[in-house]
Amino acid sequence: MAFSLVKQARGLTPEQRNAFLAALLGWTMDAFDYFIVVLVYDEIHKSLHVELTTVAFLTTATLAMRPVGAFVFGRWADKVGRRVPLMVDVVFYSVVGFLCAFAPNFTILLILRLLYGIGMGGEWGLGAALAMEKIPTEKRGFYSGVLQQGYAVGYLLAAVAFFVINPFLGWRGLFAFSIVPALIALYLRVKVRESEAWERTRERVRQTNVTPGRVFLNPAVLRRFVYLVLLMTAFNWMSHGTQDIYPTFLKEGLHFTANQSILVAIIYNVGAICGGTLLGGLSERFGRRRTIIVAALFGLPIVPLFALSTTLGALALGAFLMQFVVQGAWGVIPAHLTELSPDEIRGFYPGVTYQLGNLIAALNLPIQQALATSHGYPFALIVTIVPVLLAVVLLAAVGKEARGVSFGSGAADPSQVTPKSAT
Repeated sequence: MAFSLVKQARGLTPEQRNAFLAALLGWTMDAFDYFIVVLVYDEIHKSLHVELTTVAFLTTATLAMRPVGAFVFGRWADKVGRRVPLMVDVVFYSVVGFLCAFAPNFTILLILRLLYGIGMGGEWGLGAALAMEKIPTEKRGFYSGVLQQGYAVGYLLAAVAFFVINPFLGWRGLFAFSIVPALIALYLRVKVRESEAWERTRERVRQTNVTPGRVFLNPAVLRRFVYLVLLMTAFNWMSHGTQDIYPTFLKEGLHFTANQSILVAIIYNVGAICGGTLLGGLSERFGRRRTIIVAALFGLPIVPLFALSTTLGALALGAFLMQFVVQGAWGVIPAHLTELSPDEIRGFYPGVTYQLGNLIAALNLPIQQALATSHGYPFALIVTIVPVLLAVVLLAAVGKEARGVSFGSGAADPSQVTPKSAT
């Protein structure tokens, strides 16, 4: 098993490595900026004099606008390639994230978070498409897991930055700092060449006149689209339901200090990185769907430790294990969605399905906060996490996968998978 993961990790060309690192850093910085709000929304509530339940809608605003970014940047990327839209996107969300530091009131901050959601929505789909199109087929599982954990790395960096920056510059300083690593991601992105799979697809589209619109309206593609939106709704509810309210649960519900809650956040993000990397790599051997199902099932017995513990050590262990399995399942997703996407709309298809799922799940934090206010944080966590873990299992079980499919091969119908990929 360890040898298989090492084998998947080795052997990238410099071009492939740069493309992957650019996608990883872009997604990391998106998550960094998003989780700044999660970590300091009680400070924002005090600073701008608005209710906690109102501040929670900052995350909802970001999540709700992500489908817009996925659609706009995804359609653009299918027309002109991945590079230019990705560079424009990283500049856009870097500037908007930086401006959040200077928001004079809650209304302006909310507008900026709406705009940030557009940039965040554009980043994941295009970055995943470019990275997975560059990575060799047999290595997709491992690098899918590592790529998705840019989300956990971003959360981890936000937690570390909270320790270092927040005591001196507050929540505004955290937003201002976010522009620095985002510009590093832009520097790497400038050096990456266009996706060869997209170039082959563009040439075929010119010869056959099979437009992206016609591909999307294929009944099999539409059915798969609806299914993936449902799958991503469950996945996003699973992720945000186990992460977004947890620091506040520790601080407000159990009265741990801010530093103690951030320490737990660091620990569970280490678990997320380990789980996503390991299970993403294992999905190359055991299949995408089977890996998702096993991860979600293992999450169910962890729920009591995660939600009902009262000591810091037990909470840290429960959170570590929960994020190991939750983000372990997520580690499969970049490969899974891009493999199920037709060549002609791979810039648009995975990002929009992902972000529409985010849109439907966008009310998670306000709902959890309202349930916590009326029934307590443990109740809010349990009644949202248990059903969604079961939903992930069910949806993964009834779906298909296309592990091992060759990008740029011309198969527009995602139901056409190779015998190797059937699970």
